[in-house]
Amino acid sequence: MSEADSLRPAAVEAATATSARFGVAFGRRFFLLLAIGFIWLVPAFVNLRLGYAVLAWDGLVLLAWVADLARLPRPSDLRVTRSWSAPLALSVACDVELVLTNLSGTPVGATLVDAIPRQLCTEPLRVEIRAPAHGQARASYSIRPLERGDVTVGDTWVRYQRSLGIAERWVKAPLAQTVRVYPNLEEARRQAVYLVRSRQTALERRLTHTRGTGREFESLREYREGDEFRDICWTATARRGKLVTRTYQVERSQTIWIVVDSGRLMRARIGELSKLDYAATAALSLAEVALYTGDRVGLLAYGRTVRHRVPAARGSAHLRLLVEQLADVREEAPEADHLLAASRLLGDQKRRCLVVWLTDLAETAMTPEVVEAAQMMPRHLVLFVAIGQPDLATMAGREPANLAEMYQTAAAQEMAHRREMLLARMRDRGVLTIEAESASLSPTLVNAYLAIKERNRI
Repeated sequence: MSEADSLRPAAVEAATATSARFGVAFGRRFFLLLAIGFIWLVPAFVNLRLGYAVLAWDGLVLLAWVADLARLPRPSDLRVTRSWSAPLALSVACDVELVLTNLSGTPVGATLVDAIPRQLCTEPLRVEIRAPAHGQARASYSIRPLERGDVTVGDTWVRYQRSLGIAERWVKAPLAQTVRVYPNLEEARRQAVYLVRSRQTALERRLTHTRGTGREFESLREYREGDEFRDICWTATARRGKLVTRTYQVERSQTIWIVVDSGRLMRARIGELSKLDYAATAALSLAEVALYTGDRVGLLAYGRTVRHRVPAARGSAHLRLLVEQLADVREEAPEADHLLAASRLLGDQKRRCLVVWLTDLAETAMTPEVVEAAQMMPRHLVLFVAIGQPDLATMAGREPANLAEMYQTAAAQEMAHRREMLLARMRDRGVLTIEAESASLSPTLVNAYLAIKERNRI
């Protein structure tokens, strides 16, 4: 079983049962036949005895309804199966298939309505199916999750009738199940493909005698113009009588900690998703790329307390654990305790590592607490990633047309300048900083990680 199959929700199947006290209703043709009977009302104005013809016609229609109802399959003769085409991922469309199995000898036409919560779809989903006798039919619809975490999908409601369409039954298939919406798995997969291509390019460059810039020894070769003097191997130079240079490869088995802020600032929404949603997707992309390179990855998600902590490790099982934890990270209304997260990480990680901190900056006159927390770890290399607000940059760069817009533009420019000053102060103290837009957060973060690895800064 592949990784995608293991994350995909399980298919569920159940027989239908009567959902109400009676569970029967009148079909569309029943009302059509009643309307035809009203034609007798026209001559009834001339001869009142013809009004009895209307009553007789209505009686015949009612008998036809009873006869059609008697020939409808019993609820236990119908079974409904719900299956999912792929794992549920944030902002990624997924097809849901409904299969109606008819065990009776009568073909039926059915309308199926799935009780899908608003986190997966904003409108009720209805499909039409015609199931032959002793056969099955299927139909599908598409959903697009907008929230991460566990959601409960309800039962499936079925309304079916024969070809006459005079009588119909209303039944329910108990298919309620809890499914989990993960971060954007497609985005992480695209970043992994990007890494594969970049490593292929690096391999081609290696064939032309271009080596990495790590500090893990790989081989010796003759000195070329542009090589650093510190890489010259003097013992080999003395033996061969010409300059010989050491070449290195990018180091593996290093430790990467991904720290995700889930406090108040990360509740801000950019389009349909929150900043925390974008941060979770970027964290998953970085984790998959880092694990692919052989590094050990840990996760720390925090609000007022540390909510999720996964020790640094490697392997496909560890990636699955990270995916599950990132799916369950929820936003919190209070301000996050950044100092608590920093102290917890310092206590857990003694050796030097790369700390990728996904958060945002508070718009206050004082220095934000997260800035002080990021500067508490001189032993580690900290990559501070602030998620930008697109409307702030747009407002700061526009030309005001009136006095109100002038004040708005000035305030936006002041906020943008303050953010840049805070990031510059952190860079002066040895913290790597990035301010990335939400749409480009994942590739920007992965590229920054690869650049750090190439320069052997960990």
